[in-house]
Amino acid sequence: MHSLPAHSVAVVLGTRPELVKLAELIRVLGPAARVVHTGQHYDEELSGGFLTELGLPEPEYLTGVGGRPRAVQVAAALSALDELFAAEPPLAVIVQGDTNAALAGALAANARDLPLVHVEAGLRSHDRAMPEEHNRVLIDRLADLLCAATPDNRALLLAEGLPQERIAVTGNPVVEAVRDHLPPAGDRAALLAAHGLAPDSYLLATVHRPENTDDPAALRAVLTELAGLASELPVVLPLHPRTRARIEAAGLTGLLDRLTVLPPAGYGTFLALARHAAVLVSDSGGVQEETTVLGRPLVVVRRSTERPEAMADFAELVAPGPRIGAAVRRRLAEGTPGLDRLASLPSPYGDGTASRRIATLTARLAVARAVPDRAPALAA
Repeated sequence: MHSLPAHSVAVVLGTRPELVKLAELIRVLGPAARVVHTGQHYDEELSGGFLTELGLPEPEYLTGVGGRPRAVQVAAALSALDELFAAEPPLAVIVQGDTNAALAGALAANARDLPLVHVEAGLRSHDRAMPEEHNRVLIDRLADLLCAATPDNRALLLAEGLPQERIAVTGNPVVEAVRDHLPPAGDRAALLAAHGLAPDSYLLATVHRPENTDDPAALRAVLTELAGLASELPVVLPLHPRTRARIEAAGLTGLLDRLTVLPPAGYGTFLALARHAAVLVSDSGGVQEETTVLGRPLVVVRRSTERPEAMADFAELVAPGPRIGAAVRRRLAEGTPGLDRLASLPSPYGDGTASRRIATLTARLAVARAVPDRAPALAA
């Protein structure tokens, strides 16, 4: 990316998953990258420490965004980004996924007529109750370069009438993120020993989505199932601070007594725990992708998913309640042969070169912006 001027590609992000997935792309872009953090989910535990762990430069931070309602977050970030882009227009803007930060970045790019790159384009849950679904559909409509992770994502974009010349199947940067940050075997063994865990003999869980945390009945149902499973195998729960607050507000802290509760884990620590879990239970979108790289079974506790590729072999979608325990026990019954089967399957999200593909396509788009008579060519 040495042909691009310094700080000429704005990378707008605001959450921990965006930091993880865009880290390699930022490194590949090198001095051309200008990282802007909206502060959507900023604190030392959830974002700050990740910058050091992922080897990323200190971003430019926006203020007045984090902890606000969705509309206020988008409006505040949009206003601040517009000022930044007016003062120093980038040659291209990159956003990833479906966060409020990504939507604000997309709208700011569109308002200033700046080329927009959408990483992880074409995901669809078809669930209008999910705010992220609206975000991702809007971003795809605005983007000049749609980086679809899978051929199915490309097909969804084409079915919505988006022109094929704007779409490229690049794979998902999550593959290289997992491979780059999974600790060595010795370090993983030491981590498990420190927590009294044995490989392939514990359950790893995460719970953070509002549909599970903001509804006390749903939160109780999830925690009750995890507590019940803890009589059969250790249940490890790295606890998001927002989830802890909801548990305390709902009077459910007693359900944590049988679980091994950890503070929010660094990315490498989480991957190490996930790599050796007998099964995972999570409502995270990123974990649905990561388990396909790690070759681990997953029970997804949500009403819908935008990642059906993971459901084919690696994951199962269930609602809060007894179906969680039933799905976990089915996976546990498969034993070592089941884990070996998953480990032998390739991830549907690509070969680990997505970031370089996206960087190359972004550079073409940026050059076309700088030199208008040079049109970018996208590889479908």
